[in-house]
Amino acid sequence: MTERSDVLVIGGGIAGIGAGAMIAADASVRVLESEDAIGRHATGRSAAIFILNYGNATLRALNAASEPVFENPDGIADSTVLTPRGEMLVATHEELPDLESYLDGAEAIERLTAQEAVDLCPILRPEVIAGAAIERDARDIDVDRLFQGYARLLKARGGSVHCDAGVAAIERSNGVWRVTTAKGEFEAPILINAAGAWADKVAAMAGVTPVGLTPFRRSAAILPPPEGMDITRWPLIASASEQWYAKPEAGMLMVSPAEEDPVEPHDAWADEMVLAEGLFRFEQAVTMEVTRVVRNWAGLRTFAPDRTPVVGYDPEADGFFWLAGQGGYGIQTAPALSQLAADLCNGRTPSLAAETVAALSPRRFRAN
Repeated sequence: MTERSDVLVIGGGIAGIGAGAMIAADASVRVLESEDAIGRHATGRSAAIFILNYGNATLRALNAASEPVFENPDGIADSTVLTPRGEMLVATHEELPDLESYLDGAEAIERLTAQEAVDLCPILRPEVIAGAAIERDARDIDVDRLFQGYARLLKARGGSVHCDAGVAAIERSNGVWRVTTAKGEFEAPILINAAGAWADKVAAMAGVTPVGLTPFRRSAAILPPPEGMDITRWPLIASASEQWYAKPEAGMLMVSPAEEDPVEPHDAWADEMVLAEGLFRFEQAVTMEVTRVVRNWAGLRTFAPDRTPVVGYDPEADGFFWLAGQGGYGIQTAPALSQLAADLCNGRTPSLAAETVAALSPRRFRAN
């Protein structure tokens, strides 16, 4: 039996679930997820922090548009999903150009002396800090509460999620997309490609030209906190050239090598050598010695060639809607991108600025 809806979404991460929830206010929606539960991959492996100044100009516009939803997630959660954290960048002499590049055009961020940086994070080595800055209003995101809130909203609006529904075939005929899965066939005039690292592969299955997405692996390790120190109020600390970052996490310290290794789409795991090298770089910046790793993991951050998400209808494939390439910004831009997807799919003028919508459009890859 074939299930029919107005909109069919491939991908049960926060992109697909969030967009589905917002679209479902005005249209029938079905979400297809290949895993046995939603949120298995990038969504569940996020650093989970909202940083207003993170990303290029388009991403910063999305961050700003998402902030009010995080603060007042009406219909998604009963209170804000943000809690205070702060993000501090530290730079060696070699990293000063990277710090200045980040500060160019940044808002609500202040420079710090080496001693002020150490006051905020006592394990930092002051002698290697040539520059520092902090965005005090960077905040932790309760990703699970946000994600589950979108999932509940989707279902409350009549949408449905089908897990274990890996896509076997996609075709379009008579103005309708037909997707064959292990759970049966699904049809809709609009097909949203929110398949994360697999989005280009989904496009190819549908006969749509890929946009050149590349998944990059990023690893993280959970370490015991420094003995005798309360790390609860420490900000996220990152090297200005993204050689490592560290963040308090449920009483422990999460440290990432901040690597970007291109890989094929897969269920990622940490590379032990990459992790060891990243932890060594972290140790050069702090007085703390890494003696034990409690656990580690990795996730995939998928980028388009210009490092900007791809959102909108493909100009060469009727009804094929891209919602991909969020890179490392997928959680903190989810509210803005979910609303944009709903506006475009339901035929409304987007609430985002026209230049932002144009910068996100897949048309930029079809110029020739």
